[in-house]
Amino acid sequence: MKAPVLPLNTDALRPSSAQLWITIQTGLRQIWAQKFRSLLTMLGIILGVSSLVAMSALVSGMEKGAKAALIAIGGLEKVRVEAQELPLEQRHLSDQAVGITINDVYALQASAPLVKRLSPEMRLPATASANGQTFRPFVCAGVWPVALEMTEHVIEHGRMFNEVDDEMARNVCVIGTATRDELWGSPEKEGREINPVGETIFINNVPFTIIGMFRHYESEQDRKAREVAKLQPPTQQTGVQRSRGWGGGRRRGGFVYWIKNATVFIPLNTVWMKFRYGATQAAISPGWNSGPALGGATGDPRLSTLELRVASVEQLPESLQQVRNVLMSTHKGIEDFTFRTQEDWAEQITTFIRNARMSGGIIAGISLLVGGIGIMNIMLASISERVREIGIRKSVGANTSDIFVQILVESLVLAVLGGLAGLATSFALVNLISSMSPTENAPIIQATSLAIAFGFSVLVGIAAGIFPAIKAARLNPIQALRYE
Repeated sequence: MKAPVLPLNTDALRPSSAQLWITIQTGLRQIWAQKFRSLLTMLGIILGVSSLVAMSALVSGMEKGAKAALIAIGGLEKVRVEAQELPLEQRHLSDQAVGITINDVYALQASAPLVKRLSPEMRLPATASANGQTFRPFVCAGVWPVALEMTEHVIEHGRMFNEVDDEMARNVCVIGTATRDELWGSPEKEGREINPVGETIFINNVPFTIIGMFRHYESEQDRKAREVAKLQPPTQQTGVQRSRGWGGGRRRGGFVYWIKNATVFIPLNTVWMKFRYGATQAAISPGWNSGPALGGATGDPRLSTLELRVASVEQLPESLQQVRNVLMSTHKGIEDFTFRTQEDWAEQITTFIRNARMSGGIIAGISLLVGGIGIMNIMLASISERVREIGIRKSVGANTSDIFVQILVESLVLAVLGGLAGLATSFALVNLISSMSPTENAPIIQATSLAIAFGFSVLVGIAAGIFPAIKAARLNPIQALRYE
């Protein structure tokens, strides 16, 4: 089907801006005259733009979730000191290796000014029982009160134990919501607020009084899903929402949030006196609610780990060197410790996000390239159909630049319309992906990705239209008029 002849004998006499507008209108009429063919031509641009925006949204969602988890566990300033096997050249000193001890904590407090906070931790494999139910917390540890700040916990009910509780080795604890849900039931299931503060919980058969409970931690998507579930009848809730398991189904969310919910904190001195140093005495003594201070026990209590927070990320290398010097002194030159920094995790996140964006960009770029080839092919076909039209235009006064601009604008209009349709399609595509494969990292559509995707579609349209425009502009008017 040949396109209608649209003479340009009056265009050359109009101002340039008006002539450009007429050229755009002509391009739109040409596209409308071949609606189905134009739609197929724009399909490559639509898919390329929508895939680029959707990939960027997915990566942005993953990046936000990873950074939120990083902040939830203390941020980049947090460093973990752990025991490790001795280097090969020090294996003969293994009987002298003491690991991380409370003496290291006191030494760092006195000789490491770049360390802002110190939080010793003595972990305990534990089974918690109460109300006829049992539960194994993911983290059951003896800590100092400063652990509340180090681990970014927030008390929702009750209080955190203090230095007096720790010094007196009192049998008190602070629990997370996963422990509450498993032993007393979750508020969503019971339909009422459940506050276990003041209740007695048995940890490895030793009674403890709950004096505080952390607030519930969850991803944004889990929060929205929980709010939606409240509006549904119990018979319509999914099995995942009703399941108990570790964390009462909340393990669906980020693993970091679930760990924080499945945490039980006990005073450090209590763990040492009741479960490590004096387990037998604690089991038979009627006065189990008090005991000597940690330093009063014989020996130097060995810690599971030591968490510290440096003054700033910029001073992290200097701070670690300072800590290393102090520990080498207290360990008498035996290097039986190592550092675990969140900076390693941050670098892994950055690398993963960069690779994901690069892969998505390449895939979307190929789609846009295919769309550009489609535009070029259709414009070349259009020129073949409109040879006589171009000859007539040149014969009535249109010059080479007029024909060049006409074809280039038609190509650009195709790309712009395809880009706009691709942006609209990207929103539907992101919503479809979110509904079909929900994760705790919901996709985030950013204005920057929209602008970049649309800009690329415009560039592809211009690049695809240059060759057809040059070919049309170079047509000889006499030969074009004779073309059949």
